Amino acid sequence: MSINKQDILDAYQFRHACKEFDAERKIGVEDFDFILETARLSPSSFGLEPWQFLVVQNPDLREKLRQFTWGGQKQLPTASHIVLTLVRKSHFMRYDSAYLQHIMREVQQFPEDIIALRSSLIEKFQRSDFDLLDSERTLTDWSTRQTYLPLANMMTAAAMIGIDSCPIEGFERAEVERIIAEDAQINLQQWTLAYMVAFGYRKNPPARVKTRQERDAVVRWLV
Repeated sequence: MSINKQDILDAYQFRHACKEFDAERKIGVEDFDFILETARLSPSSFGLEPWQFLVVQNPDLREKLRQFTWGGQKQLPTASHIVLTLVRKSHFMRYDSAYLQHIMREVQQFPEDIIALRSSLIEKFQRSDFDLLDSERTLTDWSTRQTYLPLANMMTAAAMIGIDSCPIEGFERAEVERIIAEDAQINLQQWTLAYMVAFGYRKNPPARVKTRQERDAVVRWLV
C-alpha cells in the first residue's frame, strides 16, 4: 500500500469544525458508506466495539434535537448527514457480561480456552490495572473514550475525499437522550450518547487559519 503522506497532511489542513453547511449539497451514498466503514473498522480496547452509530436524516427529528443542542444550531438543519454515536453502558462492558462473551464467541470467533484467558485478562485490566469497576460511571467513561477513535477516523476519512465535518458535544444530554428514546426507540438502560458529528459541504470558507502549538510544545522524546 502506498499513500502520499502530503495528501494525508493536506486533509488535516482542510478539516475544520464546519459551523454551517451548504444545505443544497448532499453526500453521495457511496461516499457516506465509505465514511461509516472507517467507523466500523476502527479499533477499540480488546476489540469490544462498545458503540452504535445512529444516522439521523429525518428533518423533524433533527429539529427536536436542535432545541437542546446549543452547539449545533446551524449544523443540524444544514448538514447532509448527522451521526449520533451511542456507547454501551457499564453493565454490558464488564468482563463477565453476556455482550463480551458474544463478541469473543460470535464476532472474534475465539476458541473456548482463549475466551477464558481473555476474560481473565479483561477482569484484571478492569478491576486492578485501571480501577474501572469502582462505579458504573467509570466503566461507561472508559467505553465512551473509545468512541472518539471512530470519530477521528470518520472526520479524517471525510476530509480526504473533500467532505466537511463538525464534532458536537454542546447539547443537553438528558433531553437529547429522551428524544431518541421516544422517537428512535433507543433503550437508555443499554445506551448513552457520546457525541454528535455532522457531515456535509461547507457553505463558507473557514473564518480563521488553522492554528496549533509548535511540535516541540506537545512532543517530548525520551531517549
